[in-house]
Amino acid sequence: MKSEAVQTLSLYELNSLVREVIECEMAREYWVEAELSEVRESRGHCYMELVQKEDLSNTPIAKASARCWRSSWSMIQPHFERITQQHLHPGMKVRLKVYAQFHEAFGFSWIVTDIDPNYTLGDMARRRQQIIAQLKQEGIFDLQRELSLPLFCLRIAVISSETAAGYGDFCHQLDDSPFVFHTELFPAVMQGEQVEQSIINALNRIYEASSFDCVVIIRGGGATSDMSGFDTLALAENVAQFPLPIITGIGHDRDECVLDMVSHVRVKTPTAAAAFLIDHAQQVLDRIDQCEQRISYIAQTKLSALIAQLSTLSTRIPTLFSLVRTQQEARLGQTEQRLKSATHRTVDKEHNKLVILSTQLPPLIAHLLSSHRHRLELLEQRVASLDPQQLLRRGYSITTLNGKSIRNAKELKTGDEIITRLSQGSIKSIVK
Repeated sequence: MKSEAVQTLSLYELNSLVREVIECEMAREYWVEAELSEVRESRGHCYMELVQKEDLSNTPIAKASARCWRSSWSMIQPHFERITQQHLHPGMKVRLKVYAQFHEAFGFSWIVTDIDPNYTLGDMARRRQQIIAQLKQEGIFDLQRELSLPLFCLRIAVISSETAAGYGDFCHQLDDSPFVFHTELFPAVMQGEQVEQSIINALNRIYEASSFDCVVIIRGGGATSDMSGFDTLALAENVAQFPLPIITGIGHDRDECVLDMVSHVRVKTPTAAAAFLIDHAQQVLDRIDQCEQRISYIAQTKLSALIAQLSTLSTRIPTLFSLVRTQQEARLGQTEQRLKSATHRTVDKEHNKLVILSTQLPPLIAHLLSSHRHRLELLEQRVASLDPQQLLRRGYSITTLNGKSIRNAKELKTGDEIITRLSQGSIKSIVK
């Protein structure tokens, strides 16, 4: 059995068939919702990579390439950025008007003819509301507003781009004020995908320094600046729970970003942030001046009252002194009489005691003398019995060496001169 001849096409012919089918069957335009995974511009054209992810697993379930040619992009881009205040960037959800195109050499691509900015705004608003709901559920949405600026808020930590004009305007306005502010810059990326982590890192460095009164997050920029970096959950959580008051002056006039909502105070521009700090310092100074004036007024009022009291007392003192003197003299007279009477009574009482004692003393003295005389006689007898002369009279003798009595012969040595006392006389001897 012969096999049928099969027609073989070239790749170009096959791709041409695909192009013809697509042009015939998909000739109209479609609105499609997708997320941008990549965006780049080249020679005025815009090239996009589209992706759709599963809601729960975040796994891509569809991918496609899209292009917006320069003729369309030159009109679509300014319109989109004017309304959304954002550039197209990876992670943004968009609603695109496209038609299918297949090229024999470059393959399939969706050609973008329009972008719906209202859809992106709605998605941004939904994401922002989700972040706000999460912050409120965690109980940290209003934490910054519960903080208070220190009365003397002069040490300012600034988070901004080092080259931003807004940072220079902020510093110049503070320098031109009558107050001495100390500012220290903690550089951070203020535009693009690195905004979140860059600002968080700056906040961590400020927390470690722990020598500031407040934090100011500022940036300058045009109306088309990318604000998505300020609408993230991680950044909002860090700002909301930061222990120092945070003032934001991000420089945009449209809706507040989430960072503005959780900060202590939100102002529109960097110069407005500087004006807020200067106004706060001025309010403190005015308060001090008011307290000074109040203290001075109270002191003067009190002094005037005391002077009036002193004047009144000075007119009453002579009369009061005369009255007091009369009262005191009367009291002194009464006291003198009482002292005299008490003295006489005490003298009479003590005199009576002396009379009684004088009659009792002679018998007592005679008794004491007799008792002590008897004790002396007993002591004389004891002393006489212990007199060495009594021993000598009985035939005993006392031998001394150098005035000390000898009780043991071993205490003597040859040549010692000893004296022996007898009842009558003494004998000198030399030991041989």
